[in-house]
Amino acid sequence: MSDDMVLTQGKGNVAVKLAAGLAWFALVLQLYLILTSRWQAGRSLAGGLDIFFSYFTVLTNILVAVVLTYAATTGSSALRSFFLRPSTQGGVAAAIVLVGLAYNFLLRNVWDPQGWQWVADELLHDVMPVVFVIYWWFCVPKGLHWRNAWPWLIYPLAYFIYALVRGHLLDTYPYPFIEVNRLGYMQALGNAAMVLVGFVVISLVVIAVDRAKGER
Repeated sequence: MSDDMVLTQGKGNVAVKLAAGLAWFALVLQLYLILTSRWQAGRSLAGGLDIFFSYFTVLTNILVAVVLTYAATTGSSALRSFFLRPSTQGGVAAAIVLVGLAYNFLLRNVWDPQGWQWVADELLHDVMPVVFVIYWWFCVPKGLHWRNAWPWLIYPLAYFIYALVRGHLLDTYPYPFIEVNRLGYMQALGNAAMVLVGFVVISLVVIAVDRAKGER
């Protein structure tokens, strides 16, 4: 292996480590902001944890952080092998792209975060989707199949089931477009179905790009 190749691989590994660190920083910052807000309001911190893990954005960014962490480190385990599979990383890429698009087209105008909350929002919804797609493009072996899109759909489908059941029990929903108490079940389920259709389209685009790059 030439010195230039070693240097290039070394720089790439540093970039992935920085990306992993940024992903975890964004998540820790968002958790800190939620818990601080709960503490100042004299409310349960356990409830803050529940709120934190109720967001598709947070769950997907955790997947991003885990993939990048495994990619930046060495070792051998069943979990590491699973998260570094090209099919798994392709699914995570589709999910984090959905996070970015859904936020910017459906949610950005719903509220106006300020200060550190703005920083956390931008990192989780805009920066990390771009960072992970760049990582996926340059660092993940290509070779996906069209059938990969259907197992990927399990994740957002399971999330919406969880969010709706949780909302029914607690009478609170993480996103306004699935607020059953305001919209009713028909509208909320219809909105969730449209998001799932969007996810399928994103997944097919990811696979098409993967196959085109692999053939090239």
